Amino acid sequence: MSDYDVDLFVIGAGSGGVRTARMSAQYGAKVIVAEEQYLGGTCVNVGCVPKKLFVYASAFEEEFRTAAGFGWTVPPQSFDWPTLRDNKTQEIERLNGIYRNLLKQSGVELIEGRAQITGPNSVTVNGREYTAGKILVCTGGRPFVPDFPGNEHVITSEQAFYLDTLPKRMVIVGGGYIAVEFAGIFHGLGVETHLFYRGPLFLRGFDEDVRQHLATEMAKKGVHLHFDTDIEQISKDTTKSQDQLTLNLADGSTMNVDSVMYATGRKANTQNLGLETTAVSCDSRGAIEVDDFFQTAEPSIYALGDVIGRVELTPVAIREGMALSENLFKGGSTKVDYDFIPTAVFSQPNIGTVGFSEAQAQQKYGAIKVFESRFKPMKQTLGGIDEQIYMKLIVDAESDRVVGCHMVGESAGEIMQGLGVAIKAGATKADFDATVGIHPTAAEEFVTMRTERSA
Repeated sequence: MSDYDVDLFVIGAGSGGVRTARMSAQYGAKVIVAEEQYLGGTCVNVGCVPKKLFVYASAFEEEFRTAAGFGWTVPPQSFDWPTLRDNKTQEIERLNGIYRNLLKQSGVELIEGRAQITGPNSVTVNGREYTAGKILVCTGGRPFVPDFPGNEHVITSEQAFYLDTLPKRMVIVGGGYIAVEFAGIFHGLGVETHLFYRGPLFLRGFDEDVRQHLATEMAKKGVHLHFDTDIEQISKDTTKSQDQLTLNLADGSTMNVDSVMYATGRKANTQNLGLETTAVSCDSRGAIEVDDFFQTAEPSIYALGDVIGRVELTPVAIREGMALSENLFKGGSTKVDYDFIPTAVFSQPNIGTVGFSEAQAQQKYGAIKVFESRFKPMKQTLGGIDEQIYMKLIVDAESDRVVGCHMVGESAGEIMQGLGVAIKAGATKADFDATVGIHPTAAEEFVTMRTERSA
């Protein structure tokens, strides 16, 4: 019989925590999960799921315009923000219930309350102390807003899902995927949308051609892009019928808007967890430091998901959780492979990518071959929207292996999921060339590109 109340105590019921808890219980461990806020974590509640629902909603305006070229007469359009917001919330509540049932069916005990670590093998929740053979921290992250005069007037992506009213004129600050996605969302919902980024081009770390192509397409759609732009101060004018924000910019100019959303990164949720009662260490960003097996400097304490700041994607946290539960309670020794992880940015148009950017591939492999294509999607030959798809393959010249695959265009994420399997398996350019395309699709372009881009 164990000397502890449970074999595993999980702090945080997000995707990674729930998967680890369920799998560990299936392997015979006694598990408790503590959650102080909501089941499903950031992704289900204020991340990927509601964001994707909003992306769907924001795409209809363009779809209505496209329909005319195919003979459809669309009645005058109107959009009701409360309907979208509340239907989204209802769906999130349904998913919360699913997560609750998954834990219950797995034999995992759920405690709703804030957990605090009180030692290497002890956790306190709701005034009661529990002992555990292993403790897992899966507390995720939270939006980061820099400190500047007037920052109390801004919202974050989490608050954007619950706005009382839709603003008429909005600024989104940031250059990552959250900022880019919300710029497309609000623009599609009829908001005059301005995207501010302090650097010369957004989506740093993505392939340069992908970044440039998306910027061109977003600008064509009507999103106002302001690069090399920063806000120094925000003040609120409450004398008008609707509160207005005045932005003082670094170049000395000003702008008046209804709302400002900051999407300037996220920080690990490690505050007031009681980590100081253990040997657990955090890096300069506040993320918990772990080894290849998610073990911290305190041997009995583990961490995974966004709180460790590696690859902050829901499927990655789930994969990490599966590996950890197997290692702890099934005698495994699995390390998670972070190479060739497919990912998507649900910008408008979408980005899908797997593998290395051109610059990264040159640095890693030296000699590379690049194949690319730009073309108007078939749908828009009648739809009339001024849009181009961009596709790119990057090949290691020595081995012929495809080491980078990138797309900007409709359904890029869906397409990239399938290509991700091939690229993870080591497919070569010859394998792509030998594959018969599905016609007529945009995706067939990936197996018909034959001409290498000239230097």
